Amino acid sequence: MYQHGVLDFLEDYPGMTIGPSRGNDITLKGILKFKAAAKGMPDIEDSYSLSIIIPYKFPFQLPVVQEVGGKIPRDQNYHINPDDSLCLGSPLRLLRILSYSPTIVTFVEECLVPYLYAVSHKINNGGSFIFGELSHGQKGIIDDYLELFGLENKTQVIHAFRLLSFNKRFANKQKCPCNCGKRLGACKFHKVLNQYRKIAPSSFYFEQLQNVMNC
Repeated sequence: MYQHGVLDFLEDYPGMTIGPSRGNDITLKGILKFKAAAKGMPDIEDSYSLSIIIPYKFPFQLPVVQEVGGKIPRDQNYHINPDDSLCLGSPLRLLRILSYSPTIVTFVEECLVPYLYAVSHKINNGGSFIFGELSHGQKGIIDDYLELFGLENKTQVIHAFRLLSFNKRFANKQKCPCNCGKRLGACKFHKVLNQYRKIAPSSFYFEQLQNVMNC
């Protein structure tokens, strides 16, 4: 019944339980306790009251996490989305992390806990997020895509996602997003896109294309 390591997650985080869900999604609610450290930074042990909705199509649809205890200030300095969910990173970066182990435990330990560690450090010590900080909102997501693809502007990112939404043979005949003037298949940039083809179906990239175009 429960896929993607949900039962392993509940064993590792006993303060969390399965809550009422809609459709085939899974809702996890409760107190998530963690202890974490970063190189050159202090150990932090803390807890947050969370709601985590695991979509049926996980990992190609990413979990939606909300902090429901009022502990995290509701402002952009703490990377809270307009829908009150936590902004853990761009969808492509999170999916790349999950591609090595697409489980709920991996999502929590590699995507969520680093965010909570940074939040706890900021609450206790002030300053900016300790792991570096992108711009807020959609601009931050675009900036993250520029870094992931090694491109220079939003137009190139849109073209890259468009090619990822095509089948590989057709995409290789199109103009490369890096503006080298070559077709994709004749440019070394095709190796970058091929790496991302391995971790998600074209439908995922089509959805990201629509999101980026609306930014």
